[in-house]
Amino acid sequence: MTAGRHPGHLLRAQDRPATPWRNGGGVTREVAAGPADAGLDEFSWRVSLADVAAGGPFSAFPGVDRIITVVDGPGMELTIDGTPHLVDTAYQPFAFSGDAATDCRLLGGPLVDFNVMTRRTAATAEVRPTREPFEIAAPAAGGVTLVVVLSGTATETGSGRTLERFDAVLFDREGQTGAFRVDGVTAVVTVTPAAN
Repeated sequence: MTAGRHPGHLLRAQDRPATPWRNGGGVTREVAAGPADAGLDEFSWRVSLADVAAGGPFSAFPGVDRIITVVDGPGMELTIDGTPHLVDTAYQPFAFSGDAATDCRLLGGPLVDFNVMTRRTAATAEVRPTREPFEIAAPAAGGVTLVVVLSGTATETGSGRTLERFDAVLFDREGQTGAFRVDGVTAVVTVTPAAN
């Protein structure tokens, strides 16, 4: 590895505690958030995985933009401010406003979804699922790139680290780079600070 180049922070799935939802409909595991350890009222951005056991209303997140991606299961119908939307294709991100009144109906049983949330005044996000090899570098100051394995495995070619399902690597400082071989589906999440 050349001087000034560093791998990202490895975040193993097995190290994440499960947090039950207030309505009892599932559990959430936080992958990463900014600032680190920020609560649900303080985050600028937050990435998590959820096990959804039952349908019901989503919690409101005023001022927050959301991107949800089905990873396992038959999918769901989200009714957002009275308009139904089918979210039933695995690995296809669906964006909506956390301000909206949102209700979830499961289409055929429990599911796992991948969630990215950004506070509008602080950041924006893009979620790009990929099955192909890729290289990334840490984004501009204040931004982050997060690589999360949604199915199969990914190998970080420079370090030789193998990422199992739901493992992640966080790139959040200048000089961090990574190249990955993918055997499955990996999500690349780019968080960019909001323009002031």
